[in-house]
Amino acid sequence: MRQNFGSHEESIMKVSDILRVKGNTLYTVTPEDPVAMAVQIMAEKDIGSLVVMERGEMVGLLTFREVILTVVKNGGAIGSAQVRASMDDHPLTCTSETELDEVRRMMLDRHARYLPVLDKKMLMGVISFYDVAKAVVESQNFENKMLKAYIRDWPAGDESGES
Repeated sequence: MRQNFGSHEESIMKVSDILRVKGNTLYTVTPEDPVAMAVQIMAEKDIGSLVVMERGEMVGLLTFREVILTVVKNGGAIGSAQVRASMDDHPLTCTSETELDEVRRMMLDRHARYLPVLDKKMLMGVISFYDVAKAVVESQNFENKMLKAYIRDWPAGDESGES
């Protein structure tokens, strides 16, 4: 007797699976905020990115990569730069329905560590490369446990592997 662990479609992970586990806490700044303030928020909250919002819409993303570029441009200091001058104003985005395999390809191709999740123009969250890697490892661990349970519970006397 073979056990069915679900169809292939049921096992396809999507961005919505990460957001469901991660929760919906979002940290944002405006384009006019000083980069120094943004860096302070990133340090206090131990996060690597901030979504830049203006009039209820995402207009950019500020990550530690853009902060470092700003510091280098300013001779080793953050200075009085505003977020608008430092942010990525065309960040790579995805939707909550994007499959994780596609997200991994997108992030690797563009060297993106953070991906805002938009449904139409509504910001749903931000996922990181770490979030994606963690979800994949947890999925593989679950699949591994299921396969081990399946092998352990193999019907006695059925040496051929056929049911």
